[in-house]
Amino acid sequence: MRQRVAVIDFETNGITPGRDCRATEVGIVLLENGAVVDRFQSLMNAGVWVPPMIEQLTGISNAMLKAAPPAAQVMADAARFVGATPLAAHNASFDRKFWDFELAQLGLARQQDFACTLLLSRRLLPQAPDHKLGTLTRWAKLPATGRAHRALADAEMAANLLLHLGATLQKQFHLPEVEHGLLCKLQKVTAAKVKQYLLELPR
Repeated sequence: MRQRVAVIDFETNGITPGRDCRATEVGIVLLENGAVVDRFQSLMNAGVWVPPMIEQLTGISNAMLKAAPPAAQVMADAARFVGATPLAAHNASFDRKFWDFELAQLGLARQQDFACTLLLSRRLLPQAPDHKLGTLTRWAKLPATGRAHRALADAEMAANLLLHLGATLQKQFHLPEVEHGLLCKLQKVTAAKVKQYLLELPR
């Protein structure tokens, strides 16, 4: 993949964004020409409480968040870092709703689509044991990037997976290039029709 793509991961204190459920950390990896060209990471203090179960999962404590910069400042910086770059995430429906919610707190709205490495891996890597990010990383022998459930490590894992998926598409279907727009279309195609869809693409 030569195209520039921003791969995003959030850590949060819950599942659905709202007054008491916010992002606690964001990690962003910029890919271009098949390699990582830049990174962004920050804890973010939205004034919410992290339950012990989430703290144990992520390692992000309430004390850490008290010392973190305000969520509005972090998201403004993150939005500038990404700009109009196409977006990707693993289980993008989760990260997309937090990205949209946190942008909305600044009066901003997302303009670009998310490619989802979870949906794509289900279609392109059906032989994998499961499609969790950690499982796919180990199964495909992709680089270990650090502690799981920390935003930058997970964003890097998802970025490596995105490159692997792009390479898989090029190798199996002889595509000259894999664009973000194709990935966004492909993730909406049913698994049974993926091969037919790809074979019918103009070369």
